[in-house]
Amino acid sequence: MSAMKTSTVLLITLAVVGILAPLTGLYPQFLMKCVALALFAVAFNFFTGNVGLLSIGHAAFFGMGAYAAGYATKAWGFTPELALILSVLVGIVLGIVMGGMAIRRQGIYFAMITLALAQMVYFVCVQAPFTGAEDGLQRIPRHALFGLIDLSNDLTMYAFVLAVMIAAVWGFQRIMESPFGQVLLAIRDNEPRAISLGYDVQKYKLSAFAMSAAIAGLAGGVKALTLGFAGLPDAHWTQSGNVILMCLLGGLGTPLGPVIGAILVVALESRLSGLGVVQIGPIALDLSSKVPIIIGFIFMICVLLFRRGIVGEISAAFASAKARRSSAADTEKKSTAS
Repeated sequence: MSAMKTSTVLLITLAVVGILAPLTGLYPQFLMKCVALALFAVAFNFFTGNVGLLSIGHAAFFGMGAYAAGYATKAWGFTPELALILSVLVGIVLGIVMGGMAIRRQGIYFAMITLALAQMVYFVCVQAPFTGAEDGLQRIPRHALFGLIDLSNDLTMYAFVLAVMIAAVWGFQRIMESPFGQVLLAIRDNEPRAISLGYDVQKYKLSAFAMSAAIAGLAGGVKALTLGFAGLPDAHWTQSGNVILMCLLGGLGTPLGPVIGAILVVALESRLSGLGVVQIGPIALDLSSKVPIIIGFIFMICVLLFRRGIVGEISAAFASAKARRSSAADTEKKSTAS
């Protein structure tokens, strides 16, 4: 499959699945939450999956993007497209600042610096007057898109955010198919060799980090506008842990893996939180209060069984089968020639 065909197939697949999803009876609110977190996971995967540096600070971009869109919409009357543009700008600025301080470090040092900086942003959110502190921003209104299209209907809003998510996924895939994306992969696989070829790896990594932060901010804005709420959990470090879980579950470094992982995590949270108290003999377990533990256990099993993630293992299986067929065909040609 050629590079161009990969992005095209990805675009068509997401569009078809996204259009058919409401027809299966799934609630639009559930679907919009899946789209927002899938967009967040795609942003995280673009940097960590393709550059090879683990960021534990992406919750800062997601949370600040949510606050920016929510406050601009509620206090200043911004329309959705302007609010989301503001979320992107906030993400870019934060990404450049945090990335500029962390990008020269490697491995665990980079991860710890991003975590520390993200927690600083979190404590700013706790104290800042525009965030609503522990109450958050509630009842964020949905204004008309471009002042013309009413987004108060959930299906209309879902169609809008689905288009935003598909555009972001397709855009990231096209970037990875470009020379810029190939340099990022070269830096991930062998940074010293990339430096020896004359590439300024720090600028490439900072650019990738800023782009990832921008779309993470956009994801936060989408979440705030669709669910009508932005709060401290959006900026907490546990949100960074959630997005790491999504990408590892679906397949880190794969174009579709983060989307699949986000949908699975949201579906598990929704399903498990609705189970309530389960009676097992004389023992009564309130599963709704133990959702993180159960998801962590499921994640542990998936990591043990699918080390590349679900999409990664499927891709590897197809590649292995293709290699075997090619080897068998070559063997047959040689035997026929002899």
